[in-house]
Amino acid sequence: MNTNEVMEVLNFRHACKEFDATKKIDDKELNVVLEGGRLAASSMGIEPWKFIVVENHDLKEELSRVCFGGTKQISTCSHFVIYLSRTPKEIKSDSAYIDYILKDVKKLPEEVSSMMKGFMKSFEGTVLKDDKDMQSYANEQNYIALSSMMLSAAMLNIDSCVIGGMDKEALTKILVDRGLLDTDKFQVTVTCAFGYRKNEASPKLRQPMDEVVTWVK
Repeated sequence: MNTNEVMEVLNFRHACKEFDATKKIDDKELNVVLEGGRLAASSMGIEPWKFIVVENHDLKEELSRVCFGGTKQISTCSHFVIYLSRTPKEIKSDSAYIDYILKDVKKLPEEVSSMMKGFMKSFEGTVLKDDKDMQSYANEQNYIALSSMMLSAAMLNIDSCVIGGMDKEALTKILVDRGLLDTDKFQVTVTCAFGYRKNEASPKLRQPMDEVVTWVK
């Protein structure tokens, strides 16, 4: 892509307020969007996330009633993605999940795996001092995956809208009742609707570059 094409993508992306309910994202393009999340950067490569992709109309309608920040978006979008973050016990250095990531996913030798766990352990004792810090650490990384998926979607002319306004307790209950969420391992962080815009977007209004960037040369 050249610079003009990149700028077109950046300007295409906007918070879509209502989607065209008659248009669906095809599986091939949706998988590329999801790859944007799967391949996103994460601190120490621990991938502390999981994505629930909702296409079922009835479930979207049910979820729209507890996600007050995006009632219209959820009911009209093609796919509604719920971003889950792993709980503190899941991402601690001595957890089975971290062992799986280092040995089975990254396929690190035992000595390298042990070194990584030692580094994570020291990180837990200094930067991440309690479960609240650990949960924030996992949650913040989920936004990296979210942003990557939104830009991947924009490159395919697929619209999106982040929805953070929700009754998290009610949303969690719906997912638990449907067998979609194990709260021992995950918690809801944020959601995002994907689809195709019903109306054209307004031009982006942003601060000038010199107000948001300070150069140090």
